[in-house]
Amino acid sequence: MAAQPRVLLTTPWPTRAVEAMREHFEVDIHDGPLPMPEAKWLDAVQEYDAIAPTVIDQIPAAAYHGAQNRTKILGNFGVGYNHIDMAAANTGGVVVSNTPGVLTDATADQAVGLMLAVARGISLGDWKIRAGQWKGWNPTDSLGTHVTGATLGIIGFGRIGQAMAKRCHFGFDMPVVFHNRSKIDPALAQALGAKQLDSMDDVLSAADFVSLHCPGGGGNRHLMNADRFKAMKPSAFLINTARGDIVDEAALVHALKSGELAGAGLDVFEDEPRVHPELPKLLNCVLNPHLGSATESTRTDMGLMVFRNLLAFFNGQPLPNAVTQ
Repeated sequence: MAAQPRVLLTTPWPTRAVEAMREHFEVDIHDGPLPMPEAKWLDAVQEYDAIAPTVIDQIPAAAYHGAQNRTKILGNFGVGYNHIDMAAANTGGVVVSNTPGVLTDATADQAVGLMLAVARGISLGDWKIRAGQWKGWNPTDSLGTHVTGATLGIIGFGRIGQAMAKRCHFGFDMPVVFHNRSKIDPALAQALGAKQLDSMDDVLSAADFVSLHCPGGGGNRHLMNADRFKAMKPSAFLINTARGDIVDEAALVHALKSGELAGAGLDVFEDEPRVHPELPKLLNCVLNPHLGSATESTRTDMGLMVFRNLLAFFNGQPLPNAVTQ
């Protein structure tokens, strides 16, 4: 019997997903510092048939095309893959898969949660009680912003953007406007109570809440910059559950401190796990440690999707979720 393919997980996974992998593969889990160090990567690509990276991984260039490399597939644990050099993977003959769809609802839920938390001062109120700062109810204490009926602007109208529109339009009676690189079927947009506008700036100027749901990296790096913040209403809020590098954090800090923006809810950061040192000081900013997909069932389903892609690859079958760009 041929030896089982060797697979390395760069971080620990939920138990059920690891057990499924071990029924078909020889699986090791990196248990050292995170992200996995470059030296470990360069050793791993010579020792393993497949590696399952995550968004935190910083993959060295030699990992894609070293002459002695054994790794021929990266089964990415996540839908975003801007941490993977797809051009280098393609030239090096390394196949890449990802996990679209399974984290749509969890991430949209997280975006709604951040929107409510920053608009209504939920996190700040929690802090006040824990810090012993609450002196009792009064009519002017901790006044927030009304969410119901406010206009939501969405940047990126893929699965998660559409799920966000559905929740906010039908749950909070919010008019929804959005920007997307390609034209969205007007019937689909209408069914979600949404309208596609001609430009991103049109969305920014119309919205009371702007929620980011576009890919990171490439031309989207610092998509939200000083000029874009100026295009938003001073009373508006920014929500980001997509990728941290979409937002110029220094420009965001300036906008939040100067009053150009009312607030922000951030689940992702430009240089994770580092956070701009001024952000935690701002009371009009809610910060979460990349929890968009962080439910037990979602993270398990992500691992199982990686497993199905690897199983297809080693059985010589088409990958269910191949990244083809």
